[in-house]
Amino acid sequence: MPLTARAAAELVGGRLVGEGDRMLTAVGSLEGADGETLSLLASGRYLAAFRSSRAGAVFVRAADAEAPAGPPVRIVVEDPQAAMARVLPTMFPAASARGIHPTARLGPGARLGGAVSIGPYTVLGADVILGERVSLGAGVVLEDGVSVGDDSELGAHVVCYRGTRLGSRCVIKPGAVLGGPGFGYLAGRRAPERIPHVGGCVLGDAVEVGSNSCVDRGSIEDTVIGAGSKLDNVVHVGHNARLGARCLVMGGAVIAGSADIGDDVVIAGHAAVGGHFRVGHRARIGAKSGVISAVGDDTDVSGFPARPHREFLRAQAALYRLARIVDRLEQLVDDGGGR
Repeated sequence: MPLTARAAAELVGGRLVGEGDRMLTAVGSLEGADGETLSLLASGRYLAAFRSSRAGAVFVRAADAEAPAGPPVRIVVEDPQAAMARVLPTMFPAASARGIHPTARLGPGARLGGAVSIGPYTVLGADVILGERVSLGAGVVLEDGVSVGDDSELGAHVVCYRGTRLGSRCVIKPGAVLGGPGFGYLAGRRAPERIPHVGGCVLGDAVEVGSNSCVDRGSIEDTVIGAGSKLDNVVHVGHNARLGARCLVMGGAVIAGSADIGDDVVIAGHAAVGGHFRVGHRARIGAKSGVISAVGDDTDVSGFPARPHREFLRAQAALYRLARIVDRLEQLVDDGGGR
């Protein structure tokens, strides 16, 4: 949907500098922008591109409102990236197609809210509950008793096993699996014997789960993902794990069974949190870290085993210095052996 520069400024509560009637029909980077493109100056690193840009309008901070050269139409905001995120849904509204595809299969007792969308070859088990305006992509499978809250969106081929409950405004991307049996076995026998998992999988409001991610059901309790938490693609959350609110878990991360993650925790890509360990509120786990002990509140850790981030950096620096010292020692040994 095209917007004028004035309308974009009003939408984000920004201050308009320049021609308010400038029509904007696209968004893009400073380098490739034309006179109908809305762009942003995210940081001073892009000032050179800003000065030569032909963008129709640019979100800028107050410090750059009067910058020489560059596009004359500027929308002054506190955070250009946040402003762009707010204007995108208006310029590019989501598809509004609703209805039930004739190839979909609905089990007995299924209850559907108003304005739902159910794609082709989707299967709903008995007593499934869909809230208002729920959207299910092609090939989604919801087993018996699954519930999905209002305004949630499940992409193609998402699978929700029995005992899965989703809050409102959840986004589950294609290929994710929620509520599958956890990896639990009785060991020490001729062959590992599977432990039945009868717990549930509970997602709070506004949770996002990326493509090909898996959140296992609990063994006898529920696996819980707190409200507002976001899981990237290819993330695995084991049985009985509990994530607090507003956590960010990045691609390839693994959270083992019964791990206890606090609120506002950031787990970077390919990190792993061992089973039964507590990670405190607002902790940050560095990329490829291995957490094998408790992490306190407001703590940054990295490395394997994970340790306070500054300590890890010092250890790495010492290791690199040690390599040079070893070279010198070997030279000394060689010189002594020659005599």
